[in-house]
Amino acid sequence: MRDVEIGHLRLALRLAARGRYTAYPNPMVGAVVTDRGGRRIGRGYHHAPGQAHAEVAAFAESGRARGGTLYVTLEPCSHHGRTPPCIDAVVASGVGRVVACHADPDFRVRGRGLRALRDAGIEVAVGPLAREAVRLNLRYLVEKVEARPMVTLKWAQSLDGKIATASGESQWISSPKGRQWALALREEHDAILVGSGTALADDPSLDRRLGLAPGPNVRVVLDRRLRVTSRARLLTVDGPVIIYTESGNERRIAGLRSRGVRVARRKVWTLRSVLRDLHRLGVGSVLVEGGAQVLGGFVAAGEFDRVEVCTAPKLIGGGGAPGPIAGSGVAKLADAPRIEAMRTGRRGPDRVMSGVREGLLDHLLVELGGA
Repeated sequence: MRDVEIGHLRLALRLAARGRYTAYPNPMVGAVVTDRGGRRIGRGYHHAPGQAHAEVAAFAESGRARGGTLYVTLEPCSHHGRTPPCIDAVVASGVGRVVACHADPDFRVRGRGLRALRDAGIEVAVGPLAREAVRLNLRYLVEKVEARPMVTLKWAQSLDGKIATASGESQWISSPKGRQWALALREEHDAILVGSGTALADDPSLDRRLGLAPGPNVRVVLDRRLRVTSRARLLTVDGPVIIYTESGNERRIAGLRSRGVRVARRKVWTLRSVLRDLHRLGVGSVLVEGGAQVLGGFVAAGEFDRVEVCTAPKLIGGGGAPGPIAGSGVAKLADAPRIEAMRTGRRGPDRVMSGVREGLLDHLLVELGGA
């Protein structure tokens, strides 16, 4: 594929990213339309459920595009939902060619859109920039392919890898801009999860505050012994709260439930069963904010997809100061979970890093190849 065409797709990916906080539960999708000569005549992205899909928005700008090309980050949909099927608009536009990054794993689509376009006599190419597109829509694709929420592990640390001092002080390791970065991560996840130790030590509210995403998020506490009380600050802000516990303290359970908390009690909760339950409740993504025991548990169980780390230019030192990942760890370096597709950036004086669990992108690409 020519560099100029890759450029059209890269623009479509940048457009798709504009729906980062608002498109879900739909995928982020961007589209670019060119005329016969390859000149860009339309562009669009999907902003929110119920609003125009990217292809429709791009055609609204371009008008009819007979003989042109549609560049789109995801297979056009072929089913009626809140809006009509996108393939109808694609066929009606008169384009002679469609280039898509990858197929849509939604059971209502899964290649049907691409087949319908070919049946209409439109040339279809699939695959360019697929890896970049999969990473962009990781939240949507993991939920669809794996039938569980996407899990992101997030922490702030000093340059020497400490998340608190030996005395337990952790506010604030990161700078104000680093904390804004962390709050923006909350906006793109359905649920924020912490352990009872963090809930008690920091008494966080765990809420969205930037107004980028619609509605409140779900706040989740893993609290085996049910130590969180009905006076916790996370109960004072809008939005659902779920506590997973193995405790039989009926009095405390009743007190929390009277405050509107969903107390989910079971003899044994595993991280996998917690994620299954959250998925059943409609949660598509979870941001794990700590503490070290909970983060270590997700790493040891292999129940994570992304890692987001903010490193501040500070040296805490001290053997008693905790690191971000507790637990026994691995005995051999060969057994250490690896992170790939690393990206780095700056937020004020802090360095932020983002990566994906090794093998996840390839796994999703294989699954999408069969969609």
